[in-house]
Amino acid sequence: MKTSTRESNVTPNSLFDEFKWRGVLYDATEGCEQVLANDKITGYIGFDPTAATLHVGSLMPIMGLARMQREGHTPIALVGGGTGLIGDPSGKTEERQLLTKEKVEENLEGIRNQLSRFLDFEVKSNPAKMVNNYDWLGSISFVDFLRDVGKYFTVNHMLSKESVKRRIESQDGITYTEFSYMLLQAYDFLVLNDRHNCTLQMGGSDQWGNILAGSDLVRRLRAKKAHGLVFPLVVSSSGVKFGKTEGNPIWLDAEQTSPYRFYQFFLNTDDADTIRYLKYFTWLDEPTINELAAEMEANPHQRAAQKRLAEEVTKMVHGETELERAERASKVLFGGDIEGLGANDILDIFQDVPSSDVQRANLDGEGIKLIDLMADSGIVKSKGEARRLLQGGGVYLNNRQISEDSRAITMGDSVEGQFMILRKGRKNYHLIKIT
Repeated sequence: MKTSTRESNVTPNSLFDEFKWRGVLYDATEGCEQVLANDKITGYIGFDPTAATLHVGSLMPIMGLARMQREGHTPIALVGGGTGLIGDPSGKTEERQLLTKEKVEENLEGIRNQLSRFLDFEVKSNPAKMVNNYDWLGSISFVDFLRDVGKYFTVNHMLSKESVKRRIESQDGITYTEFSYMLLQAYDFLVLNDRHNCTLQMGGSDQWGNILAGSDLVRRLRAKKAHGLVFPLVVSSSGVKFGKTEGNPIWLDAEQTSPYRFYQFFLNTDDADTIRYLKYFTWLDEPTINELAAEMEANPHQRAAQKRLAEEVTKMVHGETELERAERASKVLFGGDIEGLGANDILDIFQDVPSSDVQRANLDGEGIKLIDLMADSGIVKSKGEARRLLQGGGVYLNNRQISEDSRAITMGDSVEGQFMILRKGRKNYHLIKIT
């Protein structure tokens, strides 16, 4: 990280200071610290519209804009409707699949809705803004672009960028389409400077070269000072890129990743990453986080810091009601009551446990004996074992203890007519699906 010299005319506790203590300041252009401390400016971050939802990997830049707004600056979320048709080679080993204009528009709407949970677009003093760079990239002619923008970039300089060099050395190389991305992003900064007096671009550290290209273009064409600030790329202590579990992204959309699974993702954070993530992804202040760090060191088995992390981020992304449902669902695995949870919630909790089927007809009328159901499902090896477990109080149906060995199971015992949950002992679950 680049370090800067503290000057006497810098106000303490500025946005720059906030970024520093939270550990999210990776690099910044010279003079950026003073500008953020002494002026109220407009800054932007670009978001890629390759999907209709953002994932948790986007939380770092989203929080960057949100913190900027809280400090009185004006944030702009630029959604790349134009550059999304091209694809950014930064951090990529192969070319992205190009999107249609229709698909980009569909994705833009979903992203707008998600960003509104973090940014205030209505406040009078410094309302957040959302722009789509297709509004200007879609109409500029190729000849005009080469004349007005391309002439300020040398191929030698572009080839020196790490993202470009990596792709050139790969087997598939880099297309001219992707190679031009740096110019398009630089032009975005110029347009935002003209239209919104935007003087700061932020992003991940892999965007540093593109950001510098934009600030340099503003300086050359408008004789203005423009700044860049980048955040570290978030990697877990084990070296895994943040935001994926078992190879699957954790989305901010509840339809793609349920609030329960979202909550569990943060609840399962490794001790070595938890305090960092509390700084990165929550609004908790420094004393509170320090207390949680001390508590984690003293009583790591209680996982209080992970629980607070999961609570704070889930509430911020999904709201208080969904947080409560996620917490209640989490307790079900430890024998908590399933009352108030819908079938989809419960299926989400138990989707990884063993399961078997039972025909609906067998549950009509007098139903099927629980002893038979247990033996048929394979949760026990024999009816004798099932009877002994029942008599010993070790059998639970939908997390409620059953001790009568003559108990029959009917459709009335099902959850919304779809399934029922058998449990043997404390943790041995089995899902009975009704077909």
